[in-house]
Amino acid sequence: MTARPASALGAGPPLPGRRRTPLLSLALDRGSATALQQQLYDQLREVILAGGLAPGSRLPSSRALAAELGCSRNTVVTAFDQLLSEGYLEGQAGSGTFVSRVLPEDLLGLAPARPGQKEGKAARETTDPKTLLSARGQALTALRRRRHGPERAFLPGIPETMEFPFDIWTRLHSRLWRHPSASLLRLGTPAGLQTLREAIARYLATFRGMTCDWRQVIVTTGAQQALDMMIQLLLEPGDRVWIEEPGYPGIRGPLIAAAADPVPLPLDGEGLMVSQGRRRAPSARAAIVTPTHHYPLGTTMSLARRLELLEWAREAGAWILEDDYDSEYRYAGRPLASLWSLAAGREEAARVIYVGSFSKVLFPSIRIGYLVVPESLIDAASAAQSALGTQPTAVLQPVLAAFIEEGHFATHVRRMRRLYAARQAALVAAAERHLAGLLEVPADDAGLHLMAWLAPELAARLDDRAVTETAAEAGVAISPLSDYFMGKPDRQGLLLGYAAVPEDEIEIGARRLGEALRASR
Repeated sequence: MTARPASALGAGPPLPGRRRTPLLSLALDRGSATALQQQLYDQLREVILAGGLAPGSRLPSSRALAAELGCSRNTVVTAFDQLLSEGYLEGQAGSGTFVSRVLPEDLLGLAPARPGQKEGKAARETTDPKTLLSARGQALTALRRRRHGPERAFLPGIPETMEFPFDIWTRLHSRLWRHPSASLLRLGTPAGLQTLREAIARYLATFRGMTCDWRQVIVTTGAQQALDMMIQLLLEPGDRVWIEEPGYPGIRGPLIAAAADPVPLPLDGEGLMVSQGRRRAPSARAAIVTPTHHYPLGTTMSLARRLELLEWAREAGAWILEDDYDSEYRYAGRPLASLWSLAAGREEAARVIYVGSFSKVLFPSIRIGYLVVPESLIDAASAAQSALGTQPTAVLQPVLAAFIEEGHFATHVRRMRRLYAARQAALVAAAERHLAGLLEVPADDAGLHLMAWLAPELAARLDDRAVTETAAEAGVAISPLSDYFMGKPDRQGLLLGYAAVPEDEIEIGARRLGEALRASR
């Protein structure tokens, strides 16, 4: 006869600072030739070594465990005593019995394999990433982004979120979701909520001079997902793709996942060097560019270069993915025409796909972006969104649509444009005071960060990655330009983000950075 399992070991309130003992499955077989205390000892030892009971876990009292197992208390006490003597358990007067912090196997270096774990060469083969992952998987996992601590100055790519009008946003959210319409509670179309698509189309017509039907707008979970979906939809394995060098690192993952062949092309003062692309990969399938404000250098693609790129796309039958990630934040002159607008009414219009995002305009966690696709791709893009299951949550879409339609979005952009312009000016001035002779930090007409170039004296002894590490030790977070190159970097620089940094923190950060770099001599 087999006793019922102990299903609630460790029940009752845990002692302060101790974790509750997890549920165990113990059973004593009275028909076995093995003594009950030996069965209990063997099972408890196995659970401890398997990690079912973590070091420091409290065991139930011998009386409670005996009652649960339907055996005598002496059976439990005998098993406990053997485990105590061998070092698997430790007793604390007045507190109870606990799993030892250090097990005998740990001291002897003989810890057994965990359940399901193979030993020796076979175990190494099944746990080595090089044998577990495909070649594409290994390439993807190698694209780890540089992680920073909680420092604010000078992380690039982060907008100011504390100035967002959450009172307005909350009011809109409450109005729409306190008594939601039946249509909002349905799953909706993969391409996104119609009211949001219409709002985006009207916004683009007013502020970006783009003429498009709302049906051409596909709502996504951000610019990254938008690019990823288009890459999967349009490219075959092995297709060559022009990308900017240096350029946005996030594009490399989708290209690797699609088994595409990226062709890094250099930039000059007019932007992407189309002539280099024609020479190196004239029949490439696509080009992914940031023409309005190159990321990260800040270069603006000249009109002549834009027209040259469009002409190549027409001749090669190639796609252009235009990432217009921060066009709202231009501080001097009129907004520049997008490639989409330039191609309108021309044969090339069928080759341009526009990508936008709200993450840098509103707040990163909103995770809403959009595509504007040629009419020929409307059905395919919607079908791909459905097949991949990547459409964004419907909860925020009607709120964002109302935020745009009622004018709050445009008002917020104007306010943030003034704020960011002031913070950029503060960074340039602070760099002149604290970083002279170390870094050259020229102003930019747009964007959320500035490029800082290493002065000759500093570049002679430190590269941009070493400068980044020195800055981190001083509590300043920056990003090295080298991280934005797919190949060997041909220049050294730093990205200094200012959008999310108040002016007093800009001053402190510049001073700390200057002191750290001078001390590094």
